Amino acid sequence: MIKVAMTGVYVDDVARAHAFYTDVLGFETRLHRDLGDGILFVTVGAPAGAQPDLQLLLEPGQGPIAGSYRSALYDAGIPCIVFSVDDLRGEYARLRGLGVRFTHPPQRQGPVLAAVFDDTCGNLVQLIQSRE
Repeated sequence: MIKVAMTGVYVDDVARAHAFYTDVLGFETRLHRDLGDGILFVTVGAPAGAQPDLQLLLEPGQGPIAGSYRSALYDAGIPCIVFSVDDLRGEYARLRGLGVRFTHPPQRQGPVLAAVFDDTCGNLVQLIQSRE
């Protein structure tokens, strides 16, 4: 069986993204390595053992390919990643209280309730809650 072990998201600044994804979103640090020359290798994951085998790599987003990709997604209003939550309206209120800027408030989208926010690191991120 093949399973997803790690996926990445390009970010403007790995250290700032790490702080946002842990302090604001509530992820836990899985790996944090200084590779020298100011390069960090950082992964985060769901807290408290949820999805222990899945990591999100916070990748430096500089460079022509990453920059073009990120700009195109952002300008089109397309989230780079989707996270699921049990209570979207509750997370929306919590995150807004922490100053997170949402581009789309919670709304029904087919089988899910969805909202989109700016991760402060150059990306739009979608939160979904199953309506089942």
